[in-house]
Amino acid sequence: MLGLKAPPKGLVGVDITSATVKLIELKGRGLQRRVESYAVRPLREGAVVERRIRNMDDVVDAIGLAVEQARPRSRHAAVAIPSNAAITKTLTLPSSLSDEEIEARIRLESDKHIPFPFNEVAFDFQRLGTNARYPDQQDVLLVACRQQEVAQLTDAVLRAGLEPTAVDIEAFALERVCGELCRQFEQEANENECVALVDLGANMNAFHVLQHGRTLYSRDTVFGGRKLTDQIRQRYGLSLEEAGLAKKRGGLPEDYTDQVLIPFVDAVIQQVGRSLQLYYSAGRNPTVKHLILAGGSCVIPGLREKLAASSGMQVGIANPFQHMTINSRVNVAALTSDAPALLTACGLAMRSLP
Repeated sequence: MLGLKAPPKGLVGVDITSATVKLIELKGRGLQRRVESYAVRPLREGAVVERRIRNMDDVVDAIGLAVEQARPRSRHAAVAIPSNAAITKTLTLPSSLSDEEIEARIRLESDKHIPFPFNEVAFDFQRLGTNARYPDQQDVLLVACRQQEVAQLTDAVLRAGLEPTAVDIEAFALERVCGELCRQFEQEANENECVALVDLGANMNAFHVLQHGRTLYSRDTVFGGRKLTDQIRQRYGLSLEEAGLAKKRGGLPEDYTDQVLIPFVDAVIQQVGRSLQLYYSAGRNPTVKHLILAGGSCVIPGLREKLAASSGMQVGIANPFQHMTINSRVNVAALTSDAPALLTACGLAMRSLP
């Protein structure tokens, strides 16, 4: 089974991406939340490809180093399945059914809902409440994926010394943290407006439109900050590691801004514009009034300002910890710098908060 039910208090969110392992621990109640510990550790090239683990030993080592650095008080961990690896579907079932009966119905009718053999499936469900049209029916959220997706992630955190307590879906983790992101804006969007989240990672550019904490639209593009790193490496004859450090610390030749940086920023803006066009082309969609930039590559110089100018929208850099208190043993400057890349880990850790 997947883990949609509420886990124990004190949960460590572990996000495994193609470039890094991110770990964060939160505590609190309601809007009073505190960052207890966190760490970000790099992964070797090729250890994770398109969010799938290819070298388990490298991933286990990176998680272990993150645990050693963060020293979380809890050992309960939550991990996330890539959204494109999971099936989500809302079922309408009689309100009288118990949990055991719902599970039995899903197993019996699995061929209607799940497009792969049921003996390979991990699944879970959650009651959403009474159906809007039929008071004697209830809506039930079904989530399913292949067992190997779950086994790979849980094995990695278990070998690193953590207890895999919850397995979530990336999209749900992002929805959970959306409320914290929207608090960054001084005025709340009205019911006919929504927020677009642009997550610029190492290899993927994910575009999500959210309203009232729910995802309305998502689009992934194979385009990320790694492209800029590769351009620096090729143009200036650097190794991959040297190019990555130069991108962060500067010190590149004078032609870098005009010849490399600006064309990359323009390409990102084109990607965002295309995603917005596709979102609106479906018709009857709420208006996007705010853009939030996330991911490790979103702080590239000039990106936020040029995107705001080209879109005419308010553009912010994601920081889900802006209104949280920080444990004194956490490096606040480092956390602020890493915050745009910690959304999924934060959303996972928030699962255990009341």
